[in-house]
Amino acid sequence: MTDHQELRDNLSSIITGVESSVSVPSGSSASSSSGHDDSVNGSLASPSTAPTEDDYTPFPSPVLAATSLPASSLAGLSLSSDGELEPEVDDDKIITEEDKARALELKAAANKAFAAKDFNKSIELYTEAIASNPKESTFWNNRAMSKAKMEEHGAAIADATKAIAINPKYAKAFYRRGLSYLAILRPTDAVPDFKKALAIEPGNKAIRDQLQMTVKLIRRIEFEKAISVGDTETASNKCLSLISSGACTLDPSTVTDFPLPIIPSDPNGRYKPTKEFVEGMVESFKSGGKVPKRIAWEIILGCRDIVEKEKSLVEIEIPEGVTCDVIGDTHGQFFDVCNLLSMTTPPSEDHYMIFNGDLVDRGSWSVEVALTVFAYKWLYPEYVFINRGNHETNDMNKVYGFEGECKAKLGEMTFKLFADVFTTLPLATLVTASQEPASSKSEGSKPAILHQGKRRFFICHGGPPVSKDGVTLAEVAKIDRFGRQPGQEGIMCEMLWTDPQEPNGRGPSKRGVGLGFGPDVTRRWCELNGITAVIRSHEVRAAGYAIEHDGLCITVFSCPNYCDSTGNKAAYIRMRSNGALSYHQFDAVPHPDVKPMAYSSGFNFGGF
Repeated sequence: MTDHQELRDNLSSIITGVESSVSVPSGSSASSSSGHDDSVNGSLASPSTAPTEDDYTPFPSPVLAATSLPASSLAGLSLSSDGELEPEVDDDKIITEEDKARALELKAAANKAFAAKDFNKSIELYTEAIASNPKESTFWNNRAMSKAKMEEHGAAIADATKAIAINPKYAKAFYRRGLSYLAILRPTDAVPDFKKALAIEPGNKAIRDQLQMTVKLIRRIEFEKAISVGDTETASNKCLSLISSGACTLDPSTVTDFPLPIIPSDPNGRYKPTKEFVEGMVESFKSGGKVPKRIAWEIILGCRDIVEKEKSLVEIEIPEGVTCDVIGDTHGQFFDVCNLLSMTTPPSEDHYMIFNGDLVDRGSWSVEVALTVFAYKWLYPEYVFINRGNHETNDMNKVYGFEGECKAKLGEMTFKLFADVFTTLPLATLVTASQEPASSKSEGSKPAILHQGKRRFFICHGGPPVSKDGVTLAEVAKIDRFGRQPGQEGIMCEMLWTDPQEPNGRGPSKRGVGLGFGPDVTRRWCELNGITAVIRSHEVRAAGYAIEHDGLCITVFSCPNYCDSTGNKAAYIRMRSNGALSYHQFDAVPHPDVKPMAYSSGFNFGGF
């Protein structure tokens, strides 16, 4: 038996369901009221060398409009709290030999932090090195690499641009900037940088391959956009027509490794789920099993029948004795999802679950994750809730792996069906406690904001719609989401894309897409709408969660060791019927030897 086969055979025993011990250094962004602190982890090769094949940048998934995004998304990246993202650098500084020596010491320490996956620390140290010697291009490029690992691609572009200004022959800086442009899906801006890097190093295969892949991606996007014109029938309706015509039948004798759903006597009738079916399917997935296409379609269509009846803002109340778990990004990390379910226990009448978007992409078991969550929604429509994330979008799936994976496992029509149903997913869930709180204490320093004497939480993937003041919950509930992609602006885009920032006010996002919102913006919105706290996901947090904006903005991220490279813990949040929150961390579990983004297109992960 091979090691790979042995791992597959023993996956059920690997899924431990044991929460990780909490041991986190000071300086965390989590409130002490949580009982946990944050730690910083990360990963990559030493930035003083070229990236290895393990150099996975945890790419964000920005909006793709045709083949580029407007440059305005990067405007103002030099601005921070009073407007500046990084401390100002004295470009005219007279640099002494002592400055140079100190900068090299800081760079060496930054390289160690980088190799130890402590990207926040490496950014701090590279920043200090830059302050000592701002005329050394490698410091800027190394900081750009660290920022890219923190998904701060807009800021990485700014740093790489500075490195290029200092050294116009710096191929790595052009390559880094090109990758960051590509990561925020501006491939037409990435191509010139890859061409320039290749002109500097014409024999570099990694650059050449990346350039070719990017050009192919642009052509593919343009072609698929052209052929989609005039196609008005939804994939859901097409699949229903195929089922009714007998074109997608199931031979029950071919399914032997898990119980089937309830199949009506009419061969074209719709299936019904059972607990045994869903749990059996999940167990089958653990050992590499697959579902027939007809069953996959029934799961997806069954989920669609439920979510299309829900408003864009779903409102639920937690009854007495019921717990509700909020799950952040899971990104196709199926074996970690199984571990998570073993800790939380699956959904039931006394245990609700909210999956807060980004089920798919990056991880190479996105199909299994999406089918598992959709199947539970199909089985327990009143206990399971799914918010749309910025990765439940066509163009992101095209680049970040889900489209390729879905086509490989279940065919092109199944991907189109998923893509159609993604647009029916609600954008947020408003959760209200049924019981009064035990105390007025919040996660922050001020008393909790209550609604009619009770706590309630606004849960969405990116954050509340805060590009302007005054947006109400009623406006969110009325968003027309069906068949729509997020676009580049507006309430829907903001709810999938915004990120909290430390300074007050609003600013450009370090990721290069969307905007940042400060603590004052969060408080005004929460007070206007009677929200105890916003719970969002969308960003890696080293401890799996973070409590920010004086307890009014809570991030939860449920992908441990994101992309097999970031070293972070994951977490879920448990809410009780009085609105009390607890935070539960867990670590990654082993999985079969398939790399993240194995089905992706558009990126070359070879070293340079």
